[in-house]
Amino acid sequence: MHHNNNSRLNELIRKRRSIRAFSDEEITAEDLTTILEAATWAPSSMNEQPWRYLYARKGTAGYARLWNCLADANKTWTANAAALIVCVARKNFSRNGKPNRHYMHDCGLANENLFVQAISMNIYTHAMGGFDMERTKNELQVPADEEVVCFIALGYAGDPSQLEEPNRSRESAPRTRKSVEEVSTEIA
Repeated sequence: MHHNNNSRLNELIRKRRSIRAFSDEEITAEDLTTILEAATWAPSSMNEQPWRYLYARKGTAGYARLWNCLADANKTWTANAAALIVCVARKNFSRNGKPNRHYMHDCGLANENLFVQAISMNIYTHAMGGFDMERTKNELQVPADEEVVCFIALGYAGDPSQLEEPNRSRESAPRTRKSVEEVSTEIA
């Protein structure tokens, strides 16, 4: 795997990374709203916009409620994040109740919009699948026709030396990406 250094690539896409070392700097309500608004502009199947975001800023009771739903391995490094966001998705189309087989894809697009907006503001994000699904559903009263997609930690970059292993090494490891040739094939 090699790192593509195409100079034409949007710099925000290259800059975005899933950090674990967050600083103590708080995120403003206004900045968080801007980041969440970016998600609302994502494309979705039939313009369903199946995503919903539940969030809390560090130091609040809501933050503790969200943090307590995380897997222990994620609790170690997320405690300093400026905010936690939970992405929840409606599994069925609102107009007819039929299954929307694209809901996860659509949430992924919304999340990427959120990530790119955040990094444009020098705010880093880290999406997580390591959480207790049942506890999260109960804690946030997620209805049966919705699914918890992921948790997202976000905040400003901090000092990786404050992390415990193995997270300290992961933070400074070189980023690797598959080449364009490995992931794409032109059809003749």
